[in-house]
Amino acid sequence: MGVIELSNPILGSPNGGYSSAGAPTAAVNAVQTVSISGTPTGGTFTLTFEGRTTAAIAYNAAASAVQSALLALDCFDSGDVVGSGGALPATPVVLTFGGNYAGTPVSALTASGSGLTGGTSPAVSVAQTTAGVAASGRGAPKGTLLTDTTNGKMYVNTGTALSPTWTVVGSQS
Repeated sequence: MGVIELSNPILGSPNGGYSSAGAPTAAVNAVQTVSISGTPTGGTFTLTFEGRTTAAIAYNAAASAVQSALLALDCFDSGDVVGSGGALPATPVVLTFGGNYAGTPVSALTASGSGLTGGTSPAVSVAQTTAGVAASGRGAPKGTLLTDTTNGKMYVNTGTALSPTWTVVGSQS
């Protein structure tokens, strides 16, 4: 996870402050959707994230079971992935990335459905529902100032360093 570097420090602000051409961008959390097709009646599947593969996940898993399987990987901490929807195979599981992955682009999960049984050619797939977008100034502490050199506005980070929220300071014309 990288820090977006902005230029031109502003004196008197934590980290010196920043400037950018245009208004700062807000963070968007990545969302991926796990679906199973082919109406399996048994078996398991796995998900892989950046070379790390989950333990077997039941074909009819609830969202919480898919979430738990991912959180068991050494690259995730509690809150990094939250599952909703489900249960599979009838209803897809939606995975929202937060915590250490909040407001950042996230690698696509891959899936293997080779352990699924029954049905007609059962398969598991993962779709990127929403791409993660890093906020301007990710890594800037709360209270850091950012100047929009295009529109002449100043912003202050009222959020956190991992997920900055840029709020206009005063009223500029």
